[in-house]
Amino acid sequence: MSVWFQILDTLGAAVLLIGAAICLLGVIGMLRLPDVLSRSHAATKPQSLGMLLVLAGVALRLRSGMDLATLALIGFFQMMTGPVAAHLVARSAYRTGQIDHSELLFDELDEQLTEER
Repeated sequence: MSVWFQILDTLGAAVLLIGAAICLLGVIGMLRLPDVLSRSHAATKPQSLGMLLVLAGVALRLRSGMDLATLALIGFFQMMTGPVAAHLVARSAYRTGQIDHSELLFDELDEQLTEER
């Protein structure tokens, strides 16, 4: 085994560990934060970055063409679906009245909803 492969394997393991730690921080944030908007933020931001780092670590370890293409597709769909799902959850929580409006700095959605009625 070449020295370069050992370096890539070690780097892949380190990136994988960092990504898993960031995902763990997102989960802790989801458990500890008080409201829906904060939890949706904790569910999306660190989870997306953590997932991409985990995928990058796995890609550094596997190094075959089909595996890299599969990992790229997983990353693409994760980046497309995660933030959109969190946005829809936050918007439905707003519409059902589960949001404390006094804590919002800007409330642009209220203007849009009053125009629709």
